[in-house]
Amino acid sequence: MTRYNTPFEIHVHGQVSLRGDVTFEHLQDALKPLWKYAGGRSLADVAGSFYEDEPGIQFDAKDHLLQMCWTVEGDDDFRQVLDEMCMNLNEVALTGAAIEVTFYDTDFEDEDEDADPEAESRDDFIMLFVGPDPAAIMQVQRDLLVQDVISLMERHFDGAELGGVVAAVDQLFSQRFNDLVNSLQLGKPPRGTGGGTSGMGHGGRKPRHLH
Repeated sequence: MTRYNTPFEIHVHGQVSLRGDVTFEHLQDALKPLWKYAGGRSLADVAGSFYEDEPGIQFDAKDHLLQMCWTVEGDDDFRQVLDEMCMNLNEVALTGAAIEVTFYDTDFEDEDEDADPEAESRDDFIMLFVGPDPAAIMQVQRDLLVQDVISLMERHFDGAELGGVVAAVDQLFSQRFNDLVNSLQLGKPPRGTGGGTSGMGHGGRKPRHLH
C-alpha cells in the first residue's frame, strides 16, 4: 500500500533460525504486524521490498530460516510494530538473533545544496534481539559485543593479547544473567523479549543492505 507523507523509508535486515516445526503459516502469523502495517492481506502481499534490488522477506523451509532485507515506507509508529514482531518471533525462534532496523529520513538529503545547514537528519538505527529465552538473547548480544570490542582494540593490540578483554565481557554477561534469574519470582525464565539500542543517532546514514 502506498503511504502518503511518510517521513521515513524503514529498512529491516536480519536472519532468524526457526524451530523445525515452524511452517509458513506460523511465520505469517508471527510477521502479521509487518504485513498489516504495509497494507497487505497476507505476508505474500508485501514480501517484496520497496526496492526491487532487495530480496524482501523470505522463508527458507529447507534450512528453517527467516531472512529479511526489506524496506517499507512509514513513520515513527513503526516502532510499535517492531515490538509486536519481536514478541511473536520469540515464539518461533530456535536461537538468538539480531535484527537491524534503519530509519532513513526521506526529507533530508546530504547532497542537497539548498538544504538548511542547521538542519539535522532524523535517521536512526536500532538493533533488536529475539530468541526463545533470555539466555539465547544474551548470547547473541554477547557475541556482537565481543566482535565490536575486538574490532576496535585490534587497531592497537594484537588479537592474542585480548583474551582478558573477552573474559571480562563474558563475566559481565554472566552476572547479568544471574541477576535476571535471581530476580524472577517464578522458577523458570520467561520467554525472551526483543530489545533495541540506538546505534546511530542523527546525521549519519547507514547504507542499505543489498543481500
